[in-house]
Amino acid sequence: METLREIFRLKKELNVTIAAHYYQRDEVIAAADLIGDSLELSRKASADPNEYLIFCGVGFMAQSVKTLAPAKRVLMPRIACCSMARMIDGASYDRSIERLEAAGIPKENVMPITYINSQAEIKARVAKMGGMVCTSANAENIIRRALEAGKKIFFMPDRCLGLNLAKRIGISTATLGRDEAFASKDMIVYDGFCSVHQLFTPQDVDFYRDRYPGILIAVHPECDPAVVDKADFVGSTSQIIKWVQAKPNEQTIAVGTEFNLVNRLREKNTFVLSSTKPECPTMNETTLRDLLGVLKSIENATFINEIEVEEDERKWAKIALDRMLEIA
Repeated sequence: METLREIFRLKKELNVTIAAHYYQRDEVIAAADLIGDSLELSRKASADPNEYLIFCGVGFMAQSVKTLAPAKRVLMPRIACCSMARMIDGASYDRSIERLEAAGIPKENVMPITYINSQAEIKARVAKMGGMVCTSANAENIIRRALEAGKKIFFMPDRCLGLNLAKRIGISTATLGRDEAFASKDMIVYDGFCSVHQLFTPQDVDFYRDRYPGILIAVHPECDPAVVDKADFVGSTSQIIKWVQAKPNEQTIAVGTEFNLVNRLREKNTFVLSSTKPECPTMNETTLRDLLGVLKSIENATFINEIEVEEDERKWAKIALDRMLEIA
C-alpha cells in the first residue's frame, strides 16, 4: 500500500498519466488512470493532455502512442515485448515478400495488412506498400475492404486470426512456410501466433460443456480455428467484456483469453477456458515497484525506458493507422 500511495503522490505532483492494458496485474490496474484494449488505449493515451505518459503494457502499444502523439513523452515501467510482435521484423517481412514474388505474385499485386500487434517498423513497411493496420475488432471490415483492391492479401503476424477471418468471410488461405500452393489463394497468412491464446484447446471447450450444461463459451479470435468453431461468441478483448457484462449473473460462462482480464470480469459463474493458467508473461512483467521507479526517473529527470520512434518510421506507421481509421 505504501508503494501505491507514493505512486499516486508522484503522478499528481508531476502531472503524469498512467495507462494500463486490460491484461496487466490487478495492482497495476489499480494505479492506472486509463485502462483499455490495445488501439483503444493508445488513442486514449495519445489524446491525454499531460506531457508525460507511462504505458503499462507491451512495446508496440507504447509505440502506437508515440506514433499518434509524437510530442508526448512516453515511458514504460518495463520495456516488455509481445512475443507475437517479435515474430516478424523488417528482415523477415522483406523475406516474406521475396517468397511471394518467387511464387509468381508481383509485389505490386500484394496488399499487406498487419495486425495492430506488430512493431512500428512493420506498420511502416506495410504502409509503403499501400497496406494498413487492423485490430481484432475491425479486422473483418478491413479485410473485406482490402479485397476490393483485387490484390493478394498478405496478413501478418497472427496465423490464427488470419485463418479465422478468412473462414468467416469465405475466402481461401494458405500459411506462408506451411503451405506450398499459396499463389492461387485469396489471402496468405504469416506463421505467427499468440502464446497465451494457443493454450486453449477444443478439449477445454468439451470439458466445460460436459460439466456445466448450458454454459456459454467466449473466445478471442487469436485462438486456434478448432477452438473458435466450438465457441458461442468470438470477439476482441473489448467485445468480450461487453458480451460477458450483458449476460445475467446466473449465466455460466467460460472465457478463452488472458487470465487477469477473465479474473476481473465477474465474481461468479465465470471460468477461464483452460486447465493451464493463461497468463501473458510479458504483460505480467510490470510491477508497482517498476511503476514507482519510472515515476522517480521523471522526478529526477533521468527518464528511464523512454519510447522513441524514428521519424520516417513514425510517419509511415501513422499512415497505416490512419488508413485503418478512415475505414473503421
